[in-house]
Amino acid sequence: MALNYHQLHIFYTVAERGSFSAAAQALHMTQPAVTMQIQALEDYFGCKLLVRSTKKIELTEAGQTLLPFARKSVEMIRETEQAMSRYTSMLEGRLQLGASLTIGEYVLPRLLGPFGQRYPHISIVMKVMNTTQIIEEIVGHQLNFGLVEAPVQHPDMVSEPVMEDELKLIVPAGHPLSGKKTATLEEVVSYPFVLREKGSGTRQVMEAEFKRRGVEMSRVQTVMELGSTGAVKSAVEAGIGITIISPSSVKHEQALGLMEALDIDGVSFKREFYSIHLKSTLLPVSAVTFLTFLREYGG
Repeated sequence: MALNYHQLHIFYTVAERGSFSAAAQALHMTQPAVTMQIQALEDYFGCKLLVRSTKKIELTEAGQTLLPFARKSVEMIRETEQAMSRYTSMLEGRLQLGASLTIGEYVLPRLLGPFGQRYPHISIVMKVMNTTQIIEEIVGHQLNFGLVEAPVQHPDMVSEPVMEDELKLIVPAGHPLSGKKTATLEEVVSYPFVLREKGSGTRQVMEAEFKRRGVEMSRVQTVMELGSTGAVKSAVEAGIGITIISPSSVKHEQALGLMEALDIDGVSFKREFYSIHLKSTLLPVSAVTFLTFLREYGG
């Protein structure tokens, strides 16, 4: 019997999850099937890899030795699929992904057309929701992966940067700052702001950069906090205040002359968008291909 990657993947998942039942759920296998594959791996090496107790699974010394190699094998397969995905044009599959508001409403739509032309046999089902909901659906195996505006700190998740974005100052037509290419930070904070709600990825990036530049949020005249980029745009267009959001979300309004995007001297609101998926789950090649496409064309 040859050493089997599938068995290494199962062993790695059991070790990471801490139980056969949790691993079986993550791998979409029955618990007896997981147990059988672990036993086959132990037979191959001729030693026990796991100590089974009523409470949890513990690695033997042999299991602890094997674990880093199993982890490397899983990572190597992921890297191999990513490297080879660009050469595969006849992929088929159905991708179910979640995307946070800015990404799902304004960034991905312009990329789905070109992706569909290159890979016409891959269908995409995208849910636009907040990061917490995306994590819940990934853990529940309702989504293959998600795209979010900040890295996720979750013990079962992998977060990887996919695309870059840079927020800009957005002002309505006729505003005192309109017509300028740049403005100073002191000028900007003298005007009222309409902002996304606290905790949103966009708000976090803005607050972090302001703080880095010595501007506390107490100095910012926040006249309104809204739960979506669309609502923020409507308020800015109505002249209620200015904002800092992704320029990709106001391309239509800019084309119509309703809003303008400005830089702030010496200030950069660069950020990265991240893909997230379960550590214990290998993404399908179609998903790896989609993420590779985003890395190449989503900048």
